[in-house]
Amino acid sequence: MAKRPIFEEVSDQTVTRPVTRTGIIDAAPKGARRAIRLWLIVLFAMVAAMIALGGATRLTGSGLSITEWAPVTGALPPMDQATWQREFEAYQQIPQFTEVNPEMDLAGFKQIYWWEWSHRLLGRAVGLVWALGFLGFLLTRRIPTGWTQRLLGIGVLGGIQGAIGWWMVSSGLVEGMTRVASYRLATHLGIAFLILGLIAWYALLLGRSEADLLRARRAGEPKLFSMCTGLLHLTFLQILIGALVAGIDAGRTYTGWPTMGGEWIPAAIWDGTLGWRNFFENPALVQFIHRMTGYLVAIFAVVVWLRARRSPHPVTRGAFTVMLVMVAAQIALGIMNVVHASPLMLALTHQLGAVALFVLIIRARAHARFPYETSVRGTVK
Repeated sequence: MAKRPIFEEVSDQTVTRPVTRTGIIDAAPKGARRAIRLWLIVLFAMVAAMIALGGATRLTGSGLSITEWAPVTGALPPMDQATWQREFEAYQQIPQFTEVNPEMDLAGFKQIYWWEWSHRLLGRAVGLVWALGFLGFLLTRRIPTGWTQRLLGIGVLGGIQGAIGWWMVSSGLVEGMTRVASYRLATHLGIAFLILGLIAWYALLLGRSEADLLRARRAGEPKLFSMCTGLLHLTFLQILIGALVAGIDAGRTYTGWPTMGGEWIPAAIWDGTLGWRNFFENPALVQFIHRMTGYLVAIFAVVVWLRARRSPHPVTRGAFTVMLVMVAAQIALGIMNVVHASPLMLALTHQLGAVALFVLIIRARAHARFPYETSVRGTVK
């Protein structure tokens, strides 16, 4: 073979380099992540308003003013005097009227009716916004891969929630009942928070690309994530216990703090005639459990926060600090609520505080699982 000069031109043609191909995640269809996230945020706001309006309905004693479940025709309120009179007469047949509100006239009935009707109307609106959004994204094939079942699940839970709402109301229409059963109220509120939590989690995930989430997960902190999950479950349990307190007006029975009626453990904490029903119907025991669980949430939150302080990610540390501040604020609201015997606005603020705390724990949990990486130039998003 002949020797070739070192600087010999090998070819006059331009060398074509292969195109660098990105990974499967980057190449996959993204779907309308931003639009779906916006839709979920709207749903989140509506569900949060639904929880607040439900609390106002209960606090004003309005939840039993509509005595039938009419998902379609019930969307329209009474339009004339005769219809109003029929609704009032139906209300007059239930124990709440005969035993609690026998002096109520039609004008007073209208006041409680509008609370319950507005609550049900907002529930219908939530269902409509979900259905229109889900079907729109589905038919236009804009839902990202793997998200169809998640978004459908929210709608299924919403439908179940509507049925549970009537199951709850019907418990207060029977003989011997002047309000809904507390455990059914707790179930209804629990499903609402489950829907709210799923929406919040999905909105947080959709705020970042799949590739970004995959990279972030490698830098996740499993121990912190596990601890935060435990705190989330304990907080959810505390919310359910709070519903039991609200269901029997236990928050207005003992209005002192830190003691209950001057006792650390109230003498009426157990009624032998109630048996296991003490945990649902005994105001002393139910409020005592709610207080003790609140202290446990506070202690656990501090432990989780101390663990989060060791995180190498500043954004994660900040998320857990905000969460701890909200824990302190919610405890303060709870104490004020007890001392002032649960007035309407303070009780609603406490309930919305539970919403804020629940979501902030979910946000901190997301940062523990998918942290924002940092470099000398700052946070990498």
